This record gives sequence, structure tokens and C-alpha cells, in this order.
Amino acid sequence: PRLPVHSLVVPLRGYPLPGSRLSDNASFWDKGYPAVMITDTAYYRNPNYHTSRDTPETLDYQAMAQLVKSIALFLEGTK
Repeated sequence: PRLPVHSLVVPLRGYPLPGSRLSDNASFWDKGYPAVMITDTAYYRNPNYHTSRDTPETLDYQAMAQLVKSIALFLEGTK
């Protein structure tokens, strides 16, 4: 089965909401491609995010697992 697509137009490639440009999605937006960012608050959760200190031992794997489960449940509910 195909995954349903839900769109939200982000004005001005996300610049009015800087937090929406914290990941690779911004590079796609800047080139005119649709992209999505799913986040659990990035810098607010881990001050090492996207720095040289952003290493496996600084990650919270239990929190990541919960986030993935939550996203899966959300997507299941959008069928």
C-alpha cells in the first residue's frame, strides 16, 4: 500500500520559523524540492546536535525509540 502524503505549505522556505531549517530538509527546500522535518526539539534536547560533539554516546536511544513509535502510531492513524 502507498503511504498517504499530507502537505503543509511552509512560507518563505521556513525562514520565519528558524527551527524548521535545522536539518537537511532546508537544503531541499532551497532547491525547490518538497521535504519534511520530523524533530523532537533538536538543540533544546541535545546541545551537541550538528556539532563535532554530536556522537553516538550523546544520544538518548530510549527517547529515539519512543519518538519512532509515536511517529509510526501517528502514520497508522492517518490511513
